[in-house]
Amino acid sequence: MEHFFLSMFEFFQAMGVWGIALGLMVEVIPSEIVLGYGGYLISIGKIGFTGALVAGVAGGTLAQLFLYWAGSIGGRPFLEKYGKYILIQPKHLDISEKWFENYGPIVVFTARFIPVVRHAISIPAGIAKMKFLPFLLYTVAAVIPWTILFLYIGFQLGENWRDIKHAAQPLIIPLMILIILGAITYFVFDRKRSI
Repeated sequence: MEHFFLSMFEFFQAMGVWGIALGLMVEVIPSEIVLGYGGYLISIGKIGFTGALVAGVAGGTLAQLFLYWAGSIGGRPFLEKYGKYILIQPKHLDISEKWFENYGPIVVFTARFIPVVRHAISIPAGIAKMKFLPFLLYTVAAVIPWTILFLYIGFQLGENWRDIKHAAQPLIIPLMILIILGAITYFVFDRKRSI
């Protein structure tokens, strides 16, 4: 399996910034690892930061758009049947559907920073026929900081980019707390406004 991943990373490197976009769109390898590798490529001068950022945001957004359309067009039965090919299991669908029902469209932004839920949250948004433009805006707004963060960490790690999950842990938890506090504030003000 490691040989397969190394071959994929060599392929991504040969493609330059387009390799980052493709790696994120396919979602066989977690986004933080693809972006960490992108940061490493920046550190050795193979690609530029701006190109990597644009490719990362484009690839990360397109991956979520595919899931949104799969939910909108095929619904849950389609994803229960074929989701395993993109590493989405029924339990991911259950959790993300519950989150979407409880918190509404804003969860499309906040869930991007929370493990397990972040990959599948686009599906219930599609199933619920969430309006496309707000979905796109929330998605891009979350993908940008995620991309910058992991490109930066990969850049700092350099040749040790494979340690990205461990290196990111101290940053991800405060980021999750900040996002959750922001979401709570949003819900409080939104409820007060609707009363």
